[in-house]
Amino acid sequence: MELKDAQQLVDEWIKTTGIRYFNELTNTAILMEEVGEVARIMAREYGEQSYKKSDTEVDLADEMADVLFVLICLANQTGIDLSEALLKNLQKKSIRDADRHKNNEKLK
Repeated sequence: MELKDAQQLVDEWIKTTGIRYFNELTNTAILMEEVGEVARIMAREYGEQSYKKSDTEVDLADEMADVLFVLICLANQTGIDLSEALLKNLQKKSIRDADRHKNNEKLK
């Protein structure tokens, strides 16, 4: 699925099932909450924290999809085309970091 298609699909879902978008500030808070849930899983699965009984039914892919969903909501609300934004961002990084990572001794 293309990002543009995902943005349209989320918009349609919000307008039918979700009724309306939460305001941008609420969605930003929800985004932080969802990112925190991904961080919690990462700390337990790949970091040093141990799982608790309440963590046994976690699904990293589902939590990442929650992050993407809310990010798409914010993009839709603010008129951002995520495909265009990502391409511009990659161009910026390609220019800025053309030699940076190649010359980083920590990455060798």
